[in-house]
Amino acid sequence: MKKLLFITGTRADFGKIEPLASIAKNNGYHIYFFVTGMHLLEKYGLTSIEVARVRGAKREEFINQMEGDSLEKILAKTIMGFSDYVKKIKPDMVLIHGDRVEALSAALVCASQNVRSTHIEGGEVSGTIDEVYRHCNSKLCTSHFVSSQSAKNRLVRMGEHPDRVFIIGSPELDTHKTKKPINLMDVLKYYEIPWENFGIFIFHSVTSEIQELKKQTSNICGALKKTNKNFVIIAPNNDPGSDLIFKEIGKLPKERFKIIPSMRFNYFSVLLKNAKLLVGNSSAGVREAPFLGVPSINIGSRQKNRSFSRSVTNYSYQNNASLEEIIKKKWATKHGSDKSFGSGNSSEKFIKILGQNKIWSLKTQKTFFEKSKN
Repeated sequence: MKKLLFITGTRADFGKIEPLASIAKNNGYHIYFFVTGMHLLEKYGLTSIEVARVRGAKREEFINQMEGDSLEKILAKTIMGFSDYVKKIKPDMVLIHGDRVEALSAALVCASQNVRSTHIEGGEVSGTIDEVYRHCNSKLCTSHFVSSQSAKNRLVRMGEHPDRVFIIGSPELDTHKTKKPINLMDVLKYYEIPWENFGIFIFHSVTSEIQELKKQTSNICGALKKTNKNFVIIAPNNDPGSDLIFKEIGKLPKERFKIIPSMRFNYFSVLLKNAKLLVGNSSAGVREAPFLGVPSINIGSRQKNRSFSRSVTNYSYQNNASLEEIIKKKWATKHGSDKSFGSGNSSEKFIKILGQNKIWSLKTQKTFFEKSKN
């Protein structure tokens, strides 16, 4: 059977590719992981252990950064390491998720070496440098697994041929839909979370807004503190400026705020399902929380225009409304499941497409697709 190589640099992208890798492995494909980025940083919980739990898959660990490295330096290092690994194992397809610098490195290598690659969750919009990386990856990759019709439409407008774009939904929703062998009490005990009534706070740096980051984070943390609510804080990604976020969240009172470097995805799924509210600028707030019916407050530009679910409240830094009052108002409100990003059956659609000749017959050399004017 064919060799499928997945690149993973963070806990978040692994939660999205794991359902796809697992079903492919169970259907006889040879699965390889190139593990790099945050997975290998002790500060973020050495989450490479999560990849190691996928039995029967081979993996290569590559340290692509030191604390404080710039994005372009990480890009260069990752290109070198990934290039060597691709030449070594000669995969039939490389699967690249999203919009981070590791993904861009892999897409560049595949395009340069004429290796068949597919981009997962392209065609989406956001308000940061991530969107630029995401669109670059889409243009570099051979084919696409997207989350929605609107994402496909954007890719076609970018010149991607419709036959190269396959709609499967967001793969992480498969994990959220699956009945868990663990319950909330198991999660609370494992991570030493002392309350059953809690919200979740996840806030990442927006690299184009570094000058405002300290003020933004300080104001948000101040509002969270004033609510007198309990919050589980998931540590930010290791993007430039993350040290400023760590400094501000470290000032919050420990009796009401529990900081966790990283969580196993199954455990995070249970935690999110039982949360009263998700606050921050993570994609979990605009796609996973709505799918589970959990209210969320999306702050700032990072996920701009990405979701219009009724359960999502968008909050701008220029908003005159009190964030503290919005948190109190939205706390524990109930919503139906939003299926805008899929229904939790992405892996089934994925494996069906892999089993067909269409995706394998696509030429790696692409031409710009222009719709007929007639």
